[in-house]
Amino acid sequence: MARLDSLLERLQAEPASELSLETGRGATLQTARGPQLLIKQPLTTTQIVGALTEILPADLRPGFPQPGQTAFNYLAPTGPVEVHFELDGAVARASVVRLGGGPPAAQPAGTTGTDVAPPAPEAAEPPKAPALRIAAPEDPSAAVAALLEAMVARRASDLHLSSDCTPMLRIDGDMTPVESYGPVAPARLEALLWSIAPEKNREEWRARKDTDFAHETAQARFRVNVFCDRKGIGAVLRQIPNEIPSAEKLGLGKVLLDLCFLQKGLVLVTGPTGSGKSTTLAALIDHVNRHRDDLIITVEDPVEFVHENRRCLVNQREVGIHTASFKQALRAALREDPDVVLVGELRDLETIAIAIETAETGHLVFGTLHTNTAPSTVDRLIDQFPADRQAQIRMMLSESLKGVITQTLCKRIGGGRVAALEILLCSSGVSNLIREGKTFQIPSMMQTGRAAGMQTMGDALVELVKKKLVEPKEAWLKAANKADLKGQLDRAGIAFDPDAP
Repeated sequence: MARLDSLLERLQAEPASELSLETGRGATLQTARGPQLLIKQPLTTTQIVGALTEILPADLRPGFPQPGQTAFNYLAPTGPVEVHFELDGAVARASVVRLGGGPPAAQPAGTTGTDVAPPAPEAAEPPKAPALRIAAPEDPSAAVAALLEAMVARRASDLHLSSDCTPMLRIDGDMTPVESYGPVAPARLEALLWSIAPEKNREEWRARKDTDFAHETAQARFRVNVFCDRKGIGAVLRQIPNEIPSAEKLGLGKVLLDLCFLQKGLVLVTGPTGSGKSTTLAALIDHVNRHRDDLIITVEDPVEFVHENRRCLVNQREVGIHTASFKQALRAALREDPDVVLVGELRDLETIAIAIETAETGHLVFGTLHTNTAPSTVDRLIDQFPADRQAQIRMMLSESLKGVITQTLCKRIGGGRVAALEILLCSSGVSNLIREGKTFQIPSMMQTGRAAGMQTMGDALVELVKKKLVEPKEAWLKAANKADLKGQLDRAGIAFDPDAP
């Protein structure tokens, strides 16, 4: 289902004469009662272009979007519409008007066309997303550029390239093949990747068969991992938008923004791979950058979001280029007069130890871990150390840890994804539990600490369902304790069958 289809349903139901989308504004219906705002959040040009690309006829896709005006027809589930699109510099405007207003009529057998889709077959399976087609120029640099432009336009989080396989984009969490490419031979894929990889990383891949680097275009930055598997060379490119989303835009509440004004302590953002940890951390650092007058040092592998100096001076260091390792950069940071330190990943015992020490000695430290719940994050940190040091680390952690934000991304109703956040704040009660080795009681403390801003993952998922941002089944799939979430939904009067397709 195209992202625009849910808005077009409202266009038909009102009924309204027009649906308007414009950069910097929301989505608006023109009704007999006057304008009606469907999406309050300002839209970006990339969001508008991505939504239109999904319904664009195949013959218009090469080169889209181009400056000027484009018009085409689209058969929405609720009826045919006419779309007018205009790109004026960096501003995109789209106007959608109804044609006839009735439900889509069945096509006669054997007819085809770009403007009219065939009727959906009567089957239990949901309809598949439209095939994704992207130009594949012979020049390796141009071919990579076309794929990356498509990533930005389609709001894909990742591009997956594997030898003898069709390239795939991860869109709203789902893998979508780029069918126009077909399988990419190992030699061709190597040419594509080496057209954007620094020479240092080519040599590292030849020596180790694995390397990481960042690549930047006018639209976005990309974190690139190049690997080798049984078929040959492969890569995953993660999109990092050039524009850092604000904390307000991400919906980070006051309780999280207050962490940005701490003078010292450790704040962790955790979650599985691809859960948006880097985006949340970038928004928090950006909030510090806009509201404090301090020195920020980031240590990343590679540098992802680029922070310009605003009220703060920001020094960003990349492991492998500006420093040998996280632990070496952290040791050096203690001599560089920082106020705020971002550690891209707490990946080993020594890095964790220095981060805790840095937080204890009067610095605010942000970091990430790959854990699925806030309470398990505390256990993971402590368990990294030998048994004879764990009592000391519990004491240090009870004093330095200020908050843990654990998040997961859920599919949003109507397209896109939304984060569910578990929030652990280290109150005096939580600190005592950490110090006394009673971390198993932290979930109960989080339940009783709701008034202070704490929130379990179950609470966060249920709230998203209540706000009709997420389907109950999606929330259930993302929950660590599925039985508990099912009970919470039942108590909220939200009934659903976990076994339903």
